[in-house]
Amino acid sequence: MLADGGVAHLRPIQPDDADALVAFHERLSPETRYFRFFSYHPELSPKEVDYFTHVDYERRLALVLELRGALIAVGRYDADAELDSAEVAFVVSDDHQGRGVGTLLLEYLALAARKVGISHFFADTLASNQRMLRVFREAGYTVTSRTEDGVVRVEFALLPTPQSIAVIEEREHRSEAASIARLLRPESVAVIGASRTPGSIGHELFANILRHGYGGVVYPVNPSAAAVAGVRAWPSVRDVPGDVDLAVIAVPASAAEAVVADCADKNVKGLLIITGGFAEVGAEGGQREIRLLHLARAAGMRVIGPNCIGVVNSDPAVHLNATFAAVAPVAGRVGFLSQSGALGIEVLSAASESGVGVSSFVSVGNKADVSGNDLLQYWEDDENTDVVLLYLESFGNPRKFGRLARRISRKKPIVVVKSGRSTVGQRAASSHTAALASSDRAVDALFRHTGVIRVRSVREMLNVAQLLVAQPLPRGRRVAILGNSGGPGILAADECDSAQLQVNELTDSTRSTLEGIVPPSSAVANPIDMTAAAGPAQYRAALRLLLDSDEVDAVVVIFTPTVVASADQIAAVLADAARGADKPVVVNFLATPDRPHALSSEGVTLPWYRTIEDAVGALGATARYGEWRARPAGARPEPDAEQRAAVSTLTASVLASSPSGRWLTQAEVDRVLDAYGIARLPSEEAADVEGAIAAAGRLGYPVALKAAGADILHKTDIGGVALDLASGTEVADAFTRMSSTIGPSMTGAVIQRMARPGVETIVGLTQDPSFGPIVMFGLGGVAAELLGDVAFRVAPLTDIDADELIREPRSSRLLFGYRGAAPADVSSLATVLLRVGLLAAEHPHIAELDLNPVRASDRGAVALDARIRVAPADPPVDARRLR
Repeated sequence: MLADGGVAHLRPIQPDDADALVAFHERLSPETRYFRFFSYHPELSPKEVDYFTHVDYERRLALVLELRGALIAVGRYDADAELDSAEVAFVVSDDHQGRGVGTLLLEYLALAARKVGISHFFADTLASNQRMLRVFREAGYTVTSRTEDGVVRVEFALLPTPQSIAVIEEREHRSEAASIARLLRPESVAVIGASRTPGSIGHELFANILRHGYGGVVYPVNPSAAAVAGVRAWPSVRDVPGDVDLAVIAVPASAAEAVVADCADKNVKGLLIITGGFAEVGAEGGQREIRLLHLARAAGMRVIGPNCIGVVNSDPAVHLNATFAAVAPVAGRVGFLSQSGALGIEVLSAASESGVGVSSFVSVGNKADVSGNDLLQYWEDDENTDVVLLYLESFGNPRKFGRLARRISRKKPIVVVKSGRSTVGQRAASSHTAALASSDRAVDALFRHTGVIRVRSVREMLNVAQLLVAQPLPRGRRVAILGNSGGPGILAADECDSAQLQVNELTDSTRSTLEGIVPPSSAVANPIDMTAAAGPAQYRAALRLLLDSDEVDAVVVIFTPTVVASADQIAAVLADAARGADKPVVVNFLATPDRPHALSSEGVTLPWYRTIEDAVGALGATARYGEWRARPAGARPEPDAEQRAAVSTLTASVLASSPSGRWLTQAEVDRVLDAYGIARLPSEEAADVEGAIAAAGRLGYPVALKAAGADILHKTDIGGVALDLASGTEVADAFTRMSSTIGPSMTGAVIQRMARPGVETIVGLTQDPSFGPIVMFGLGGVAAELLGDVAFRVAPLTDIDADELIREPRSSRLLFGYRGAAPADVSSLATVLLRVGLLAAEHPHIAELDLNPVRASDRGAVALDARIRVAPADPPVDARRLR
């Protein structure tokens, strides 16, 4: 992805690139050649071509960037065999300079160099080559330079820094947002497959673009028609007289590849492929989809679809409705993505009915290219979008989604309906963590970590969107319920309890003031029942009082129509009373089929719900999001190069001897936990009875004796744990009995000093190939295994994440002095979680870890038993690339 949103293919150079490299060099301007070679160098010699195209791909590497079959840039580094530094250089063709190509090449070359042990780059650049010097300065590394005879030598270490990572992510954000802007803000559109037959997809797409006042130029493409809907048609996109920014393809799947090839010849910037018949229909369609995507990418085009219903951009400057949906969406402040075409149409229809307007809508279909992550990048800075709605059936890149969503949720709420199941927990349950993890819990962990508001249905999504678009976020969970009948108020209070909202009794002062406002015999404790005698004046004054009170964070207003007042009258006074308030108000009018127009007045819009459940549910979701957004981002533990190296060395050694991975021995487990400072009680291993007795004597009685077998999952269940052994005789008896019961898989014993009394907890991690490292916490024993009372977060954790993780399980109240017991040192427990999270994030080869139990007492938290499994793993993708 280039800086302007275009696409190019980055790959290593090959020996057969010789001719292409010569042609590339010949196209360079004399100035560009001079900057690269410090002379005008009109042509490459055969010796130079051979040298440049033959590399070892480790100490010497060259990367080329290719577009439309031609090289547009070359970057390389060259290192001597005995040095850890390399010279870096690159050159970009003149017509592609200014597109971020040099920066991209430097990013990839640095990544490749680090993987083979090169730690530093240096480059010699002419002092007049300010563009190249700017690439080095703005890369985010700490650059030193010196100038001699008009040549600047720059040097920098390749170790990623927070600044270099931030720079890479910012470049990624700008380029991906620009690529989506190309698709959603085109100045010209060609509809390929535009039909003269009303009711056909090709006809309705073209008609919708015309009908909704598209602000650019639109070209129908149909080889069998002179005109479509009164607009001159063209036989092929290649025949269109002007430039084409976006091609909408609505032809049979069998013809799609030829059409994409035509678009490549025309230099179309992006494709919207409505046509189905690709990956969704099976393997043959999947191969057709791959070929189509390769055609598009080779020509620098991004693709929405295939198998989708289209896109909408309601910006008055664009007014593009390139869908075949029958319902025209209302313009508004919501960006919406749907992976399902049918649900997309349903949501557009339901959104129009509920008054939720869209800024832009994208149906991504098969997600061959453009995905939810791309749209998040665009909507983050889109001034027309305040709220993001996503209907997802799958994640293309969950780790990237988590990174983007956590950042964007700080500025704009993201509301998600996620269907389907992921793969977390579907592998063999070889540890407590893997056994307790489930796909839905992993998705929840990701969403909690990132502040995403997860809802169960399209209806809930629109309910929440209404509130987020129209009202301020609540600053807390205290709710006042205001109505004119008792039953609905009680029902609302019950719903608030279910939504974890607080309906507190109002203070004497507030009740006294309310009594002067409401009709006689009203109940003013909260819920407030003003009785059927309440009219517009009472609703206005009571709502204003509650919004001004520091006892209330949000107000639920319920109105049952009576002869005293109409729905429109009450709606008008509510809108007036809420004007300028900094607290949200949600409204439920019983026995009122349609939303009163008066709820929107002079810049005020009150969200209106058909049921009390809908109103309170939306408020609860918004309150939880408000709390997440208001909390500090939290601090993560600082990585330590020595501890990372120690564990990396161990896992590499294990995988060298056991390529498929294995459970670590107790000594290896100790090395890992020691490296990351995870506290444990003193322990020793023993192979026989005599060794066990000797170890117990050194540790001091009483001791615990445990089976050492690395493959034993539930030691207690098979008699593999003996506690409070007070003498050598008891140690000998326990060892003999355990050996007889378990057999050879016992593999000796671990003798450990007995721990202080405390609360037993479980801490674990599992590496998921999609979601990445997941950290688990719960109370040990039955609470974790039988009740599943555990919580999950995506690693690495901040101190805020760790604190929330500890408090989330219902049984965690035992840690805080339940029924007079001494409270545990929760900060020590949080430290264990932080260090496990860091270990998980830094070492993908640590496939599973169980600390079970971790005993938490008033003097700290110590792991009493630990199991770690190492397995092969691909490192997370750490370079910018399209899927």
